[in-house]
Amino acid sequence: MSRWPGLTGPVGIGLPFGLGGIAALGLAPFEAWWAAIFSLIAIGWLFGQTVTGRQAARLGWLYGFGYFAVGLIWIVEPFLVDLQRHGWMAPFGLVFMAGGLALFWMLAFGLAWRLSGVLRWGALALTWTLAEFARAYFFTGFPWAGLAQIWVPTDTALLLAWVGPHGLALWTLAATLSLPEVLRRPRGHWIAVIPAVALALGTLAVSQTVPQVEQTGKHVRLVQPDAPQHLKWHPDYVWSFFDRALDLTASGQANPRADLIVWPETSIPPALNRAGREVLAIAEQAYGVPVIAGVRRTEGARYYNSLILIDGGGAVTGRYDKHHLVPFGEYMPLSWLAARVGLFGLAADGDGYSAGPGAQVLDLPGIGSALPLICYEVVFPQDVNAAPGRPEMLLQITNDAWFGTWSGPYQHLAQARMRAIEQGLPMVRAANTGVSAMIDPLGRITAAVPLNQPGAVTAALPAPLVPTVYARTGDWPVFLLALFMTAVMMLLQVRTRRANRD
Repeated sequence: MSRWPGLTGPVGIGLPFGLGGIAALGLAPFEAWWAAIFSLIAIGWLFGQTVTGRQAARLGWLYGFGYFAVGLIWIVEPFLVDLQRHGWMAPFGLVFMAGGLALFWMLAFGLAWRLSGVLRWGALALTWTLAEFARAYFFTGFPWAGLAQIWVPTDTALLLAWVGPHGLALWTLAATLSLPEVLRRPRGHWIAVIPAVALALGTLAVSQTVPQVEQTGKHVRLVQPDAPQHLKWHPDYVWSFFDRALDLTASGQANPRADLIVWPETSIPPALNRAGREVLAIAEQAYGVPVIAGVRRTEGARYYNSLILIDGGGAVTGRYDKHHLVPFGEYMPLSWLAARVGLFGLAADGDGYSAGPGAQVLDLPGIGSALPLICYEVVFPQDVNAAPGRPEMLLQITNDAWFGTWSGPYQHLAQARMRAIEQGLPMVRAANTGVSAMIDPLGRITAAVPLNQPGAVTAALPAPLVPTVYARTGDWPVFLLALFMTAVMMLLQVRTRRANRD
């Protein structure tokens, strides 16, 4: 069989790039998981045709560039909020982000080719998984658009409770990259179908043994004021959005009466040390119901992106400071250097926000314990596992107006659903522009306020399930398995080369 001619000409470059874009259709809002599966099978076939390590590496980079360029198209939205100051950066932001993240996949493809042998597809599945680990952890991490996200609308997502996002990604890669081997050489390569069969049987098993989700008898009111980012802090509009949130809070008197009211990220206009009047107004409108709200906080020269708990009397009885900040958004790496050329964080001026001390469990009297997550923190499963104790719920407040009005908010919601499944915990989610939602421990949305609509919903709070396997183990088992198997393949390759020389 002839080999693929290489990455030359429009077809050689456009084909892997286009396949990467097709794979991104598996992400929200399209949720075409079948398109992603087709794309992975196709790139597995192309990888099998490569004849040099350099060619394989370029294949991986082009595929990753197409995937991230389509999957992260929403990344241009924050630059368009202040078009005059930041608009020129939008295309560069997307190109550099997509191209930079694709480097991880380039290294995976290049290394897998050097480990190539009988199980070339297995080598790629392992090195690709390790590359995704690196993307999730290195340089503060950015696991957005992880391959496991394609399964969120399906029962396969329930496997997250057992193997976590990286385990499900490894399983998916093994199941898809192996199939071209069966098509190319069906005799003697029956082993290549085992991962796909195992994935199908695993999905069937978890879908047939779904645990019963009980109710706590408590209700949570989710408030969504719907403040577009370009108007959110505008002096002519900022107080109208606050008043709208107050009005939506007051409707918490309705039946069923809420036991907790949750406002989104940075929903109180002044900084906390100047917001005494606003905090009292919130408490009055809540009629004795405790309120969670997002607010900026100052401490000397430092700024924090915070979440506070307001009791029925208007006292702030709990606080959490966001600790996993967004680089280039909430702070600028090497800010002293960036400031010299006029570059500042998109969501904060000057040196930006300071990081809080870390994950913490917040006690909500009469309701339960919660692990607070502010915006982007929900995309990190390792941060959720880093909690000092097991909470009874996950609680996310966010301002998804930064992510635009199309794909970004839905992808953020999908990742919140993944965290709920992984931990076996309900997720309470209040978003400024949506989607605000109550998510049960199986990742199902039980109540929601749609995207880009002001509103509120009072939702029943599901009870947590028993701790999942992933909640107990985290990423270590899958990481060590992938690392060990990659090392074994390296040793076998060295032995083979030595034997060939002898």
